[in-house]
Amino acid sequence: MTVTTPRGFRAAGVAAGLKSSGAADIALVVNDGPDAGIAGVFTANRVKAAPVLWSQQVVRGGVVRAVVLNSGGANACTGPAGFQDTHATAEHTAAALTSSSNRLILGAGEVAVCSTGLIGERLPMQKLLPGVRAAIRGLARDGGAAAAEAIMTTDTRSKTTAAKGSGWTVGGMAKGAGMLAPAMATMLCVLTTDAVAGPETLDAALRAATRVTFDRIDSDGCMSTNDTVLLLASGASGIEPTQAELTAAVTAACHDLAQQLIADAEGATKQIAIDVVGAADEDDAVEVGRSVARNTLVKTALFGNDPNWGRILAAVGTTSAAFEPDGVDVAVNGVWVCRSGAAAEDRSKMDLTGRDVTIRIDLHAGDAAATIWTNDLSHAYVHENSAYST
Repeated sequence: MTVTTPRGFRAAGVAAGLKSSGAADIALVVNDGPDAGIAGVFTANRVKAAPVLWSQQVVRGGVVRAVVLNSGGANACTGPAGFQDTHATAEHTAAALTSSSNRLILGAGEVAVCSTGLIGERLPMQKLLPGVRAAIRGLARDGGAAAAEAIMTTDTRSKTTAAKGSGWTVGGMAKGAGMLAPAMATMLCVLTTDAVAGPETLDAALRAATRVTFDRIDSDGCMSTNDTVLLLASGASGIEPTQAELTAAVTAACHDLAQQLIADAEGATKQIAIDVVGAADEDDAVEVGRSVARNTLVKTALFGNDPNWGRILAAVGTTSAAFEPDGVDVAVNGVWVCRSGAAAEDRSKMDLTGRDVTIRIDLHAGDAAATIWTNDLSHAYVHENSAYST
């Protein structure tokens, strides 16, 4: 259940010394298949890291044979020099792969680059480039698990997945535990498939999938500079699924990874699903769900097992969604504590002692619905993020 589950892919994860802990920090995924289609979705933050700017250009070319990823440094807000470091990484990877495999790689434009870690510092290229060569030497058909471990930062565990089609597969890995907000998260994700699919088909599947998965997780309302989701197709199965079949498998893989991200969110003690129903349209449902997910009073109440449902209704009221305040119903873990905008069942019936929490909000304004996934706000989250760079 990794990026190397589909046929035609090898991967590796090695330690290059970018992390002071000595943990693995360079990952490489290589497409050996007959095809090399690519699609990508990136952060909507206007402040974009150098590898995001580079990989956006590469994806527009429609062909990617390798993805090199590093943890231990974001290479964001590093100016022209940081972009040159990304370019040099791609060039070095392409040249080293060509030399090691005797396979023609047209150049740096076939190599996507991803980085994650502290913003504002240059990467130590004297360590990174030898790390790339070590990763190439370690490439293996079963290297997906090692690659997933190498991209971790504050993650407590690696995240991998696989979804099977009819004779073809989608595999994937992701990292992310903080700055998880709409327009993806502080996350890197590489998805692979051995299906036969061109860039346009891959792009349609990936955008449909991320819209209802990664774009619907919201841990702390903070948008990253480095978010990248890539989908590579090797064509090694020889099978071309329909657009609907490919989209369904990619969505399943993305959903699984998104749930793993929220489950591992920094300091989280609760995993919260906010189901908004009865909305005038999907945008309204998403806006309401996000408002509740980002509300610090709601998140701290849930951390403390405090059944303060009024905070939920107050968060709903800050949105521009269509609804009548006297017509909103709210349930928490199946207990309808609010009916028609007022108190209903006894709040003491709410059981918040477990990890999983479901908040259901019925706006009674239409037939649209959406789910946003979030987590609580704990002491551990504040501690971890108050000392991240020190």
